[in-house]
Amino acid sequence: MKYAQLVFTFLLSILAFYLLNTKLGSVPPIGKFLNPAQGIWKNETDETISGDIQIEGLKDQVTIHYDEHLIPHVFAKNDSDLYRAQGYLTAKHRLWQLEFQTHAAAGRLSEIVGEKAIEYDRQERRRGMGFGADNSLDKMKEDPKTLSYLEAYRDGVNSYIKQLAPENYPVEYKLLDYKPELWTTKKTALLLMYMTRLLAGGDSDLEYTNALRLFGKDRFDLLYPDFYDVNDPVIPKETDWSYIDTKITETPQSELPLDSISETMDKPHPNNGSNNWAVSAEKSYSGNPILANDPHLSLNLPSIWFVMQLATPDHNAFGATLPGALGIISGFNTHISWGETNATRDVLDWYKIEFKDETKKRYKFDGEWKNTSVRVEEIKVRNQETITDSVFYTHHGPVSYDENFKGKVGKEGYAMKWIGHIGGNNQRTFLELNKGKNYDDYLNALKHYTAPAQNFVFASTEGDIALWIQGKLPNKWKGQGKFLMDGGKSENDWQSFIPKEFNAHIKNPDRGFVSSANQHPVDQSYPFYVFNDGYETYRNRVINDFLKSKEKITIQDFKDLQNNTYNLKAFELLPYMFANMDISKLNKNEKEVLNQIKSWNFYSDIDQMAPSIWDSWWSKLYTIVWDEYDLEKVALDKPFTYQTIYLLKNYPNDDFMDIVDTPKKETSEDLFLITFKETVKDLQQWKEKNSDYKWKDYKATYLGHVLQALPAFSRFDLPIGGDYNTVNAASKNHGPSWRMIVEMTSPPTAIGIYPGGQSGNPGSKYYDNFVDDWAVGNYINLLFIQDSESAKGIIATQTLNPKQ
Repeated sequence: MKYAQLVFTFLLSILAFYLLNTKLGSVPPIGKFLNPAQGIWKNETDETISGDIQIEGLKDQVTIHYDEHLIPHVFAKNDSDLYRAQGYLTAKHRLWQLEFQTHAAAGRLSEIVGEKAIEYDRQERRRGMGFGADNSLDKMKEDPKTLSYLEAYRDGVNSYIKQLAPENYPVEYKLLDYKPELWTTKKTALLLMYMTRLLAGGDSDLEYTNALRLFGKDRFDLLYPDFYDVNDPVIPKETDWSYIDTKITETPQSELPLDSISETMDKPHPNNGSNNWAVSAEKSYSGNPILANDPHLSLNLPSIWFVMQLATPDHNAFGATLPGALGIISGFNTHISWGETNATRDVLDWYKIEFKDETKKRYKFDGEWKNTSVRVEEIKVRNQETITDSVFYTHHGPVSYDENFKGKVGKEGYAMKWIGHIGGNNQRTFLELNKGKNYDDYLNALKHYTAPAQNFVFASTEGDIALWIQGKLPNKWKGQGKFLMDGGKSENDWQSFIPKEFNAHIKNPDRGFVSSANQHPVDQSYPFYVFNDGYETYRNRVINDFLKSKEKITIQDFKDLQNNTYNLKAFELLPYMFANMDISKLNKNEKEVLNQIKSWNFYSDIDQMAPSIWDSWWSKLYTIVWDEYDLEKVALDKPFTYQTIYLLKNYPNDDFMDIVDTPKKETSEDLFLITFKETVKDLQQWKEKNSDYKWKDYKATYLGHVLQALPAFSRFDLPIGGDYNTVNAASKNHGPSWRMIVEMTSPPTAIGIYPGGQSGNPGSKYYDNFVDDWAVGNYINLLFIQDSESAKGIIATQTLNPKQ
């Protein structure tokens, strides 16, 4: 009996050891995770920010001053050491984020989380993310100087990883039970591809092909116009384009393949965008130009941005960096400032491919059979066998859709032509902006830029302001890229690119300001075809009206504008709804709610209830208008917000106003009443479960941890106003990811804020210490140190020394 108990105890111990040290599904190995020496407890400390550290490969000493916000101010004696130090510090404060986002870009999440990520990984491989990164890296290798800086950054990241003991791994590695791998230059290329996907990876060609087939050309043109009836473009309407001597590509005569497409790949968030503007010295309160930028992206923790100062004897730059990329992306130096908004240009097209046979080794092109190439994608899956997926490539690009992935059975497929695959040295643009001293330097930096197309705003201490819409943009024939095209005819290919000097731009306009907010870049007088890719129509007009209304503009004006919650969309539709809705059919409670929204001043502020009513009402109205789009196995994209409102007001009896599932023929007036009653009912139910539907509570903005919004590592119910159509474009989990205002004094003075903190460690007080100030519209002063010996505002200093 004693021996039996001994054996049982022994077996139980083995089982306990196995369970405590083995990852079971999504549960980490409990023993490792709770180990006092190596587990999560080791992450309950802040980073070490003082002392001396030896780094292999450094040529000279690098000094790093930390201010009270954990912003590192890096002073190196040469560029190579500067970017090596940037890599080291980025890994030190954001290692897991740095690596995880490049795994996502490469389609490698299955290696970490297992089989549930297989379809995502396949999608990214078929999107050609690795292919595009390879091409970009090849392009950067043509520039020895940029390549040397990429390698220095890589080595800096790896210096930190190599000296990192398992007990000091970021907590996410412990949760997921894996370890970091060494950084490569390709990972930087993948990070840049990741941003290209977020900002230039959207398209509706296949969905629009379905819509054209279902509704016909006349209806399609009404639903999806190239220009709205209101247009306040990035480049003012009065611009003279007569200097442009390159012609638009001629329209071919080939017919469109009106295929039926049932399913398409995931698209970027539709509200990815930004605001930026700059005012001239003459319009500024101080006689110095002032510049502002606030990119709108998903609201995550750790934040997408990491703020740094990067200085050598030759240049001194400050601003927001992207973990994984070199230099300052949105910021300023001693002489100039710059920032970006997404230009949302259509740079992704689809081509129908006809293969000769099931082997897919050849495809028809101009009456001949042309060879394909194949990229065998090996997808490693945690605790399972590796999966392979053969992706065939044509001269257009990858055949993303075929019988093996969301396509049809047979000898056909759909190939993607995407600017992201072409390859470019975008990294050089930012490195040169970091060193720029004037407008000419800014212009020379932009000439290297390929994608995603951006509206680059500029201001200088010399008094110049400017904005260029920059990227490598195909010179398309009118209508090219709206629909699926015949990939077997060369006349449908991209024939050329718009010469960069003819990209739309403006410098020192008479009106005294430049601005962009993802609206249409130009008016109809611009000689090249610009497809309406869902351009913004509200924020831009509020910004421009605000800037026009003031003779002199102050820093406080800039703050007020970045935090402006005026809802122009609601202002343009609600009065029409009030005037055309039959209120005699409302009960007492419904009339009370109607009076609440009728008294609204159209500011989406946190303590008002009217924004909640509007949000619910509009959502229901938009959904019911486009119920014709709710078809199974047909991929469709509904018309954009502005055109929907245009139709509600100008075509109230249109067939689209009719509800599909009712015998009665409804009008827009009927829809207003039906959806309002539904809104009141839903709000009443919400109130019973929660409290008054104040906008702060109803919207419930949150910052979700990158890893499935882990509650313990996220922030919820943030008191921030606005919505995705206001200048302060804070919606539930998307909005201003970095606010910056720079006055071009000598040297520049700046303020900024972002929703997060400098540390990627949830156990650090610097993980989310900016969040509360960001939510209420406060800023921090950005400490722009001019002398590495200065101790003002510094809480700690760390020195990186060459390893002996």
